[in-house]
Amino acid sequence: MRHIFSKKNKALLSELVRTDFKLRYQGSVLGYAWSLLRPLFLFLTLYIVFVKFLKIGAGVPHYPVYLLLGLVVWNFFAEMTSQSLGSIVGRGDLIRKIRIPRWMIVLSSSVSALINLSLTMLVILVFMYFNHVELMRTVIWFPLIMLQVYLLALGTSLFLAASFVKYRDMSYIWEVIMQAAFYATPILYPLSAIPGLKYQKILLMNPMATAVQDARYAMVTHKTITVDTLFSNPYIRLAPYGLTLIILVLGVLYFKKRAPHFAEDL
Repeated sequence: MRHIFSKKNKALLSELVRTDFKLRYQGSVLGYAWSLLRPLFLFLTLYIVFVKFLKIGAGVPHYPVYLLLGLVVWNFFAEMTSQSLGSIVGRGDLIRKIRIPRWMIVLSSSVSALINLSLTMLVILVFMYFNHVELMRTVIWFPLIMLQVYLLALGTSLFLAASFVKYRDMSYIWEVIMQAAFYATPILYPLSAIPGLKYQKILLMNPMATAVQDARYAMVTHKTITVDTLFSNPYIRLAPYGLTLIILVLGVLYFKKRAPHFAEDL
């Protein structure tokens, strides 16, 4: 553990994060501002279509903030996994030239996503203020909720990054999976809009659906349906969190197994 967080590794991680940010926004006029503008433009489009025209979420308190928070939580997971997927391949020259902990390359992508999350959360707070959302005591649980999302994304990222080195089709496969998962997660619509308690329970077994709903419960309204609302069995309530830990462990083990072969597969 001491070796992992040594001064040398911290300095290397810091340099990787800075380089990642510079390359991502290189040649862009607005630069880092896009990390805020992209989710806001997406929110504005979805708000006009789903709230103003389709009237979805009419019965949900503070639905604009409800919708935006769901998008921010999802975008954090999507950004972290998509950026990490090609991170090892993108640093191929660095891996061939020097000995560097392979996991640190994936971790640097996750730190970049965390920085963007911090910036977008400031926007969320501004929206909460202008929409008169009461700051509830349950807000203290939000960091733990995002920790779950981070661990889920980290395990997924390690698996994707290791897989992509050898199987370049993984980027297309993951794109399809993410599109399907986005609509299968109650982001654009409240979970209460799903007819049938059975289908609501099935959707909440998805760790990302659990995280989105928990975040909304903690930050926006206690009328949000969560696993605690639908399940009385404590073991079933823990299932999405257990699945998060399983994905994390499997991602670490697979990455550790494939890491020695990265240089020859690149």
